[in-house]
Amino acid sequence: MQYWDKSSLINPSHRTEGGHGRYTFSDLIAIRAAKKLIDAGVSVQRIRKSIGQLKHILPTIKKPLEELTLVATGDVILVFYEDTAFEAITGQEWILDIADVHREVEKWRKKRKVIGKYRKLKAVNGG
Repeated sequence: MQYWDKSSLINPSHRTEGGHGRYTFSDLIAIRAAKKLIDAGVSVQRIRKSIGQLKHILPTIKKPLEELTLVATGDVILVFYEDTAFEAITGQEWILDIADVHREVEKWRKKRKVIGKYRKLKAVNGG
């Protein structure tokens, strides 16, 4: 985490008076996204370069790791944004039946959220 902070991959949203980083839930989402990319074999340098390019390509996106769906395929980072998929560094659009795949991924995510909420509720109620 300190390396990621020092290298400006992911910086904590808040700092104590002593300079210690305090991460928000949004920061944790970015950390998780970066970790998944690294686990898939993408270098920290490539992730950092991709983030810079994404901020240029999509100026309304301030925190790409939090706001976008990023997927590694080899050393390429694919970005799912609206109904398109494109390569993060070059901006080259991938022409696949990606819209259908993206909708399936979103359905799966929503289903996971519902299941997670159900499990939490069940645990709280002692079930």
